[in-house]
Amino acid sequence: MSYLFLNKKILQAIMESYKAFRPCPAPRLIMTLLVKNEEDMLEENLLFHKAMGVDGFIITDNNSSDRTPEIIRKYKEKGWILEVIEEKATNYEQKKWVDRMIWKAKSVYQADWIINADADELWYAPSGNLKTELISTAANVLTCEMKCVYPEEDKPFWQWNRTVEVVADPELYNLSRYSLFTRQNQKVIHRTTGYIQISMGNHKVTMFPKRTAASEIRIYHYNIRGKQPFLEKMINGGKQLEQNPKKHGGRHWRYFYQLYKDGLLEAEYDRVVGIASFDQLKRDGFIREDSTIPEFFARLNKD
Repeated sequence: MSYLFLNKKILQAIMESYKAFRPCPAPRLIMTLLVKNEEDMLEENLLFHKAMGVDGFIITDNNSSDRTPEIIRKYKEKGWILEVIEEKATNYEQKKWVDRMIWKAKSVYQADWIINADADELWYAPSGNLKTELISTAANVLTCEMKCVYPEEDKPFWQWNRTVEVVADPELYNLSRYSLFTRQNQKVIHRTTGYIQISMGNHKVTMFPKRTAASEIRIYHYNIRGKQPFLEKMINGGKQLEQNPKKHGGRHWRYFYQLYKDGLLEAEYDRVVGIASFDQLKRDGFIREDSTIPEFFARLNKD
């Protein structure tokens, strides 16, 4: 992002700061999605978040070669997807691309609040509607906890009913440095008024002024969706990051991509999900039953 553009955004944030915390009784909520080959999750992601109160979606498709563009066209025709950006670059400038979508949501589509999500995330509000907290909060940034979902390769992801807890001593269970049981950073929902800049990974946001509050909204993260999808994701992501001269961000992808180049990635997958220690992890309370998402989809399909 150029300094000139950043300075213009800072100036605009200052000019609209008088309304930064003004109540928003009927907020317009837009979700941005950066996708690449997400045919196995994208449609359910859209259905879930539409039912959760999202008003519209802006999608950046980065060279998908599966059915992702077909799914996008379907929901663009339905009016759910407001705009599609075809990003042809082969490097990985996630921060830049997400910022572009935020700016469109703010200036073109009059969003009041924005969720910057990935296709493998389901943002769940216990109230049944994401806007419930947006209406009642006095903050302009809400932090949301992430819960990783344990993969079950014999059924679709929305039927998986186990989540995991953080393992403080991964060596005890022979887990990978970046296993499914690693601490997940919080992510944020933010207002458009006062927005300046999003961070890599959508974990933080720069606002002026800024008032942050914890949220009851939690994110079910399907970051591991089975062995083959994992291998493809780490290899493709690693290749893209390798083209990016900026070395910060994407540490786990860089780690796994190096293992791929060393011929060790497949073996590492077993340590990522804890296959050898599954029973012990379950006995020790690190793998827990959680039927929140399966029950939600059961109700959604019934309706």
